[in-house]
Amino acid sequence: MSILADIEPFMLRAFAVAVVMGPLCALLGVFVTARRMAFFSDTIAHGALAGIGLGFLLGFEDPTWPMVLFSLLVAAAILWLKEHTDLLTDTIMALLLSGSVAFGIIVLSLLKNRRGELHRYLFGDILSVGPDDVWLAVVLCGAIGVWLFTKLSPLALLTASEDLAHVCGVRTRWLNYAFVLVLTVVVSLSIRLLGIILVTSLVVIPPAAARNLARNLRQQVILSLIIGLFGGAAGTVASYHWDIPCGPAIVMACIAVFIGSLLASKLWLNRPTKAA
Repeated sequence: MSILADIEPFMLRAFAVAVVMGPLCALLGVFVTARRMAFFSDTIAHGALAGIGLGFLLGFEDPTWPMVLFSLLVAAAILWLKEHTDLLTDTIMALLLSGSVAFGIIVLSLLKNRRGELHRYLFGDILSVGPDDVWLAVVLCGAIGVWLFTKLSPLALLTASEDLAHVCGVRTRWLNYAFVLVLTVVVSLSIRLLGIILVTSLVVIPPAAARNLARNLRQQVILSLIIGLFGGAAGTVASYHWDIPCGPAIVMACIAVFIGSLLASKLWLNRPTKAA
């Protein structure tokens, strides 16, 4: 208790949000990386910049909800263009990413007294989270975590083969939409944690590290959760003790685990067995 009493309340709140959102992003990332949707989450994150600018333009002190709504609009635009045009998916995402970022920067440049907010949302500001943000993270993690685990088998089947999932009775279209909705909300709300530039790393790095060590989906899910938890906790603690930016510290903690998992997979897991 005395140790916790010596820590600033804002640091405790940052730690709480990091250890809640880290595993949640990592859990989602297992399916994001398996379905090759990393660029999708990156597009959503960068598209949020336009929502931030519009939020401030409309007079919001906290542009979280305009940011989430605009991110959902970008996700809907990706899905609509993918279904109704002949454009390739990466072309659609590149188009929307560059357009929304340009629009967001223009809007923020018009707000003379808000230009400093650009740095805050680009690189994250987890140390500014309040009690409401902590509770929002806990509720979000609980609700989405329960949904993911109840849909684990259909999602795994959908990830392996959409046609096979459809034949087995999975409502693939609605499950795809639901997954995109969940991913968009989590990514946009995680911007306070790492910022627009780094937020995708928390979705991609833990499952990538877990995949180096896991031999099946169950192991990858468990290892990814552990790595996401470790990255959030270790990065926040390192930020506190070494006085470095918290978001990049979390990313570097995850990178360190990835390097360790890569070395472990090469040195131990793939060693040839000796002949009897």
